[in-house]
This record gives sequence, C-alpha cells and structure tokens, in this order.
Amino acid sequence: MAEFPSKVSTRTSSPAQGAGASASSLRPDLGFLRSTFGVLMLLQLVLGLLVWALIADTPYHLYPAYGWVMFVAVFLWLVTIIFFIIYLFQLHMKLYMVPWPLVFMIFNVAATVLYITAFITCAAAVNQTSLKGSRQYNQHSAASFFACLVMIAYGVSTFFSFQAWRGVGSNAATSQVAGGYA
Repeated sequence: MAEFPSKVSTRTSSPAQGAGASASSLRPDLGFLRSTFGVLMLLQLVLGLLVWALIADTPYHLYPAYGWVMFVAVFLWLVTIIFFIIYLFQLHMKLYMVPWPLVFMIFNVAATVLYITAFITCAAAVNQTSLKGSRQYNQHSAASFFACLVMIAYGVSTFFSFQAWRGVGSNAATSQVAGGYA
C-alpha cells in the first residue's frame, strides 16, 4: 500500500479574498477614453449637458416645444452616461450574451433621430418664445447650436458603431482584444 505523503498543503481561500478579486476587476479602462467611441461619448455628455442646462435656466415649462427638447436632452444624456459606464468599466465583456455592437448602433440611430427633432424644434421656437437680444433668446439660440453639435456627434457615433457592428477593418480576434471599440 502506498504511503501517505508527509507534506500536504491545506491552504484554503477565505470568502473575503474571493470578493476582493471580483471588486478589483472593476477597474476603469483608460484605453476606452482614448478610443473614438470614448471621445465621442464624452463630447456627447458635455454638449448634451449644455443643451439641457441652457434650456433648464429658462421658463421652458411655459412652451411645450422646449419641454420636448428638455426631455430628449436629459433622457439621452442619462442613457449615454449608462453606456459610458458600461464601456468604461468593461461591463459589456461580462454581459457577453447581449449583442453590444448592435444595441449601441440602435441607440445611436435613435439618439440621432431624436436630436434631429429636438434641434429643429428648439431652433424653430427661438423667435416665437423670446425677444431678440434678450438673455432668454441667447440661451435658446445657444441651446439650438449645441443641440446641432450633439446631433452631429450622435450621427458620427452612428457611423462608427455601424462599422463596428459590421466588423469593418477588424477581425474577431482584434475586436475581442480591443474590447469591442476602435
């Protein structure tokens, strides 16, 4: 009969070590901030914040047109923050069953269309809701300008997310290594 080894390792891991390992995997991916999608999302967040802040500083509740602009700006700003956090902390890699390139492309298409309507609505309502040269007029005009810039940023994001969804310029190995963004 074979003898029992004289030295047996009896190390075990504690639950605290396992919890620490999962918490440490939620580190921000700084490469995402330097990517095209990261830069565009930061631009969308800053410009979108300007749009809704400029509208919110006026009595927008008196004019239904600005209520729509406010809804679009705040809603898309919040959803963009959620997508930004998902991609920054690489949560899309943990939720692999969701087709993230397709979801992101659909979001960008919808955001572009909604910002087109918000920009047109905001620009058309400027002259009707305030006196030319007044503070309110200037804020509504600036909000229209920034809404146009955000609309363009979402349009560019739509183009790049369509390319990422189609896999243009990459193969399966490079898209997995790059985290799904260019």
